[in-house]
Amino acid sequence: MTPSLDHALHAADGALRTLFAKPHASRACPTVPAQATELSTDDKALSGALMRVNHVGEVCAQALYAAQALGTRDPVLRQQFLDASREEGDHLAWTKNRLDELGARPSLLNPLWYAGAFGLGLVASRLGDRLSLGFVVETERQVEAHLASHLAHLPEGDHESRAIVAQMKDDEAHHAQAAENAGALRLPAPVRFMMRSAAKVMTTIAHRI
Repeated sequence: MTPSLDHALHAADGALRTLFAKPHASRACPTVPAQATELSTDDKALSGALMRVNHVGEVCAQALYAAQALGTRDPVLRQQFLDASREEGDHLAWTKNRLDELGARPSLLNPLWYAGAFGLGLVASRLGDRLSLGFVVETERQVEAHLASHLAHLPEGDHESRAIVAQMKDDEAHHAQAAENAGALRLPAPVRFMMRSAAKVMTTIAHRI
């Protein structure tokens, strides 16, 4: 089997696992065991909607990193993308488990979100490794800010969700820094604006659907 075919099959397998298999984390889920969560019906619905959005973000992260790993010819960079994808896989499992605990469902549009994110990641990879890394930096910075806003909006009593989001936020900052250290180029302002606009549309829809 040629390396390119092997990488393509790995990407296809990752897509199927992300969308249709139960995710498993390699790290324990962040918890605050000394603090019990007691949520009203409205707070539970809010937490469920916010965690659905976060789960969509992790579906997209799997797609982006898979596409960028597929698109690069640098084996070291490919491994960096795959390593980041595994950490994001923890986030995928944590958010899915939390959705189940809250009695909330994932987004019905996850296959669409995955396909769109994979396409964006593949385009970014075709622009060259340094721009592809710049795409990672911008994406992770935006996600970090998005998670900070969720920490401000999640019910104060939802200790489990808040612990998960806080750890995710720290991990996203680490991924952005790793991409910068690897030589990322800063994306042009119009591209950053378009990325923010697309993310806003996605999070608005995913909040409800």
